[in-house]
Amino acid sequence: MEKMDLKKQYKSLYTSSAKENSIIDIPPLTYIMVDGHGDPNTAPVYVEAIQTLYSLAYTLKFHCKTALERDFSVMGLEGLWWVPDMSSFSTAKKSDWDWTMMILQPDFITPALFEEAKNKAVAKGKAPLADIARLETYHEGTSVQIMYFGPYADEGPTIAKMHAYAIDQGYELDGKHHEIYMSDARKVAPEKNKTIIRQPIKKGT
Repeated sequence: MEKMDLKKQYKSLYTSSAKENSIIDIPPLTYIMVDGHGDPNTAPVYVEAIQTLYSLAYTLKFHCKTALERDFSVMGLEGLWWVPDMSSFSTAKKSDWDWTMMILQPDFITPALFEEAKNKAVAKGKAPLADIARLETYHEGTSVQIMYFGPYADEGPTIAKMHAYAIDQGYELDGKHHEIYMSDARKVAPEKNKTIIRQPIKKGT
């Protein structure tokens, strides 16, 4: 049974230069999502959201392997982050953040398959926020992104420069700040964290 690797399938979306910003077009993609609010370092709901996402993602993977004879690698964690005024996002208090944590899914995952996997995860007691988890297609379209190395707390200057670059190129910010976590923060030192930072944009008027 061949295993699908979404990171290879969408290589241009999951690789990025750390030296310069790039503008790319993101197609509609399907994710498992859980919404929340507050500082990810202190909000208990954040931990439950991550636990729920991975429980659902792995349950769905093994369900598809058995029911459909289709296998795929579980993707890493991604997050959408926003505040009412996105121009001040890099300096906003973390306690004011709204967020959606999510994990990319293959395009053959249907709502019915997701519900079947969710029921299995709930039965095992491993998905505390299953009632608010959802399968959703998300379309960012034109976006600017860059690879960032280092602690999450020090992303501010990189984000500000990325925003300035987009504006200099004649764009406006248009959507939620998106982070793609390419390394596991539990297993690497903060200075070695590897994160793709992305911001949807649109042509200025």
